[in-house]
Amino acid sequence: MHSKDSRPVDTLILGAKVFDGQGNEASVTDVAISDDRIIAIGKLNELPAKQVIDAKGLCLAPGFIDVHTHDDLEVLRNPNMAAKISQGVTTVITGNCGISAAPAVVSEAAPDPMNLLGALSEFKFATMADYIHALQARPANVNVAALVGHTTLRNNVMDDLLRGANDAEIKHMCKELDAALAAGAIGLSTGLAYKNANQAPSDEVQAFGPVLKAHDAIYTTHLRTEFDAVIEAMDEAFAMEQAFDIKVIISHLKCAGKNNWGRAPELINRFSRQGSHSRCSCDAYPYAASSSTLDLKQVTSDFEIFITWSDPHPEMAERSLQDIADTWQLSLLESAKKLQPAGAVYHGLDEQDVAMILAFEKTMIGSDGLPCDPHPHPRLWGSFPRVLGKYARDEGIFSLATAIHKMTGLSARNYGLTDRGEISVGKFADLVLFDSDAICDNATFIDSELPASGIHRVWTNGQPTFIDDQVVPAYSGKFLTSTGE
Repeated sequence: MHSKDSRPVDTLILGAKVFDGQGNEASVTDVAISDDRIIAIGKLNELPAKQVIDAKGLCLAPGFIDVHTHDDLEVLRNPNMAAKISQGVTTVITGNCGISAAPAVVSEAAPDPMNLLGALSEFKFATMADYIHALQARPANVNVAALVGHTTLRNNVMDDLLRGANDAEIKHMCKELDAALAAGAIGLSTGLAYKNANQAPSDEVQAFGPVLKAHDAIYTTHLRTEFDAVIEAMDEAFAMEQAFDIKVIISHLKCAGKNNWGRAPELINRFSRQGSHSRCSCDAYPYAASSSTLDLKQVTSDFEIFITWSDPHPEMAERSLQDIADTWQLSLLESAKKLQPAGAVYHGLDEQDVAMILAFEKTMIGSDGLPCDPHPHPRLWGSFPRVLGKYARDEGIFSLATAIHKMTGLSARNYGLTDRGEISVGKFADLVLFDSDAICDNATFIDSELPASGIHRVWTNGQPTFIDDQVVPAYSGKFLTSTGE
C-alpha cells in the first residue's frame, strides 16, 4: 500500500492487541488512520506516518458505544463530554426512556422525567432537524444518534399526560415521529413506567408501529414495570416485533425489588421464546442500583434509597431516605412526598442477577447516566471500565473479547450504525487504547465523578479526544443516522 502512495498516514498505532469488536480474540498488529478512517491493518512499521504510537502490551478496541444515555442536552452543554470520553465512549444514543430533547415544545416546567435532561431554557428544539443542526454547528467529542421520546411527543400534543391519547393526538404524534425519523432519528423510545406515560395503553404504543416499520426504525422501551409483573411488561414490548417486524430493545433489563431477586433466568428465557429469528435485544448497566427521579411507587424499606437532590429541601441531598425520615419523624412515604421533586439512587437489584443479565448474549452495555444530577450514580463515569475490569478480568463472567463486543460491534449492529463498532479497513476510526490489566472504574456511590484508570488514548473519527488522562477538545463527533452520516 505504501509503495503506491508515499504520503504519510496521520496516525500509526504499532503492536497493539487489536480486538475487532466482533467478539474475536485479539491479534497483535498495527493500525493506520488517515482523516476519519482506518486505512490499513497489518505489519505497517515501515509506513510513513505523521504520528507513531507504540502500543505494545495495550489493547486497541473500537470506540465504545453507550446505547443508553440521557446526554441529549449534555452534548451541547459540555461538548468535551469528559464523563464519556474518559471511559473510551465515542458514540452516545440519546432520547432513551421516552424522554428526548427533540422534537420538544416545553412552555412551562418540563414534565417528569423530562426534567432529568436539563433546565427549561435548554428545551429549544421544536423539531429533530433543529436539534441535528445545532449539533452539526457545534459538534461534541462524541458521535450522537438520537431516539424520539414518546413522553416528549405526548407533552407536545396533550393537555393531560395522565390519560391515554385520543385518535387526533395519536395522529399528531405519529406525524411528528415520521418527521423526526425522516430528519435522521433512528427510532422511538418509551418510558411506560413513568407516571406521564403510564396511562398510555398498549394500543397507543402500537399506533407508532407502522411509522417505525416504514423507516426501518427501532423501538426501545423502559418497560411498564421492572418489578413483579416484569414478564407481562416484556410481553407488551415483544408484541411490537410480532405485530410490525421491527427491532425491539428493552432498556436496562433488570429484576427490580427484593421480591424479584433471582428471576434473571426467567427474563432471559422470555427472550428465547421469541424464537431464533427474533432481533430483540436489551441493554444493561453494571451496577446493583438504579437511579432516576424519586418515585413514590418505589419507596420501600427493603433496601437503601439514597436522595441525590431535592428541589424543596436541597439540604437533604446526599442522605438516605431512612435517615431523612428519622430526622423528620415521618414515614418513608411521607418523607418522599415532602422531598418531591427529587432524585434518588435505589439499591434494589441483586448482584447475581446483574451479572447474569450482563453475560446474556443479547445484552449491550449502556450507562443510563444522568449528567444533570448534582450527585450522579457512578455509572455515569464508570460503566464501561467496570465491565472490562470487574466483570471480564476479575470475575471472568465473559472474555475481554466478548465484553468489547457488547459495547461495540453488537451495539453498532443493533442500532444500525454504519461503519462503526469494528476495527477493519474502511471503518470510521473511533478507537480506544487501554491497559486491560489496569483498567478500573474509580467512581463510587460516595465519590461518583472520578474518572476511570487504564484508558490511554481515545480517537473520535480519527481525531484524538483523550490522551493520558486529559480530554482533548477535538469536537470531531458527528450526528449519526441508521444509514450513515
